[in-house]
Amino acid sequence: MTDFVSTWSDESFLTYPVGPLGLICMNGTEEMGNKVNQWLLKWRKSTEETLPGDMCTTPGMSREDFLVHTSCPRFGNGEGKGLIKDSVRGLDLYILCDVGAYNCTYNMYGQKVPMSPDDHFMDLKRTIAAVGGKAKRITVIMPMLYGGRQHRRASRESLDCAMGLQELVRMGVSNIITFDAHDPRVQNAIPEGGFESVMPSYQIFKALLNRDKNLQIDKEHLMIVSPDEGAIDRNIFYASVMGLDMGMFYKRRDYTRIVNGRNPIVAHEYMGNSMEGKDVFVADDILSSGESIIDVARELKKRKANRIFAAATFALFTNGLDLYNKAYEEGLIDRVISTNLTYCTPELKAAPWFVQADMSKYISFIIATLNHDRSLSKLLTPTDRIHNLLQRYAKEQQESGIRLV
Repeated sequence: MTDFVSTWSDESFLTYPVGPLGLICMNGTEEMGNKVNQWLLKWRKSTEETLPGDMCTTPGMSREDFLVHTSCPRFGNGEGKGLIKDSVRGLDLYILCDVGAYNCTYNMYGQKVPMSPDDHFMDLKRTIAAVGGKAKRITVIMPMLYGGRQHRRASRESLDCAMGLQELVRMGVSNIITFDAHDPRVQNAIPEGGFESVMPSYQIFKALLNRDKNLQIDKEHLMIVSPDEGAIDRNIFYASVMGLDMGMFYKRRDYTRIVNGRNPIVAHEYMGNSMEGKDVFVADDILSSGESIIDVARELKKRKANRIFAAATFALFTNGLDLYNKAYEEGLIDRVISTNLTYCTPELKAAPWFVQADMSKYISFIIATLNHDRSLSKLLTPTDRIHNLLQRYAKEQQESGIRLV
């Protein structure tokens, strides 16, 4: 809580809110939304203590909470509608939407149907339509970007992500906040709209250090490896901020065939220094079936790597957990670190190899910053926070006398 208060007590942040803050939690984001709401209430209390009158003198800011209650009921044939149960007139409105929450269902012709990303996106548009232009400003927080994996055209293909972004802007959305977009250049589709792709690097690494207390973070004992050329930027960040060596795998694919919607991998070619005896940290944006990370782990073990820590912003596990349970039992994978930005099953959360990074505090920071029309720069560049984290980690190890592996 200390860093939370100090962030907002800086005199450079003496600004007034754009408008009374409102938070809408779409279907599947209720748990995350409640956590964000609690952080915002704590922020309001601490702001009142350090900057009296900054929040509560603004009409509508002294409500019990910031949640705006909505629903998207369905008719028997599957059609739906958006319904807002509270007034949103004049609010600076933030809509939290998880298009990957497949645990949500609805009834259609007597059958229970899981909600697809298309269903979630349509409900988001219904809710925005129900606002009816009454809100002062609308910001959509969509952690996993709708259509984000279909971000460019290679042949006769649709551009789902670009069309989705354009639809939201046409409906009056001012800002779109996402996390670790598959390709942030998709924002070129909405050059006049606000778009931020936020990296959860600090929160993911913090979650790993909270779970494993015997890591040696230096060139002799830890190495960063990019699983492919597409993930190289995020892995370069980890390597540079921690001063570690980095290697990379190049996936050789068979572009003459498509299996399960993608070109199958023929071989993994490694480029980099020796990793013999070192722990290895591998970061990617999406862990879909997870087979690719397991293949990389096997290649790492062939090169005599020690422990393997895999990080992914979104852990989907579309083929279930059996593959990773077996890999953990065989000593192939030691940890998988991911966020709660999209739905995770109770079985995944309970897995001994899984570590979850809670992003609710970070999202509340972003909302609070935008609501006061402040710069996001400090939140988007976590270098200093990671350095401080590493210093605290080393100090804790020294004080507790932990035996390093």
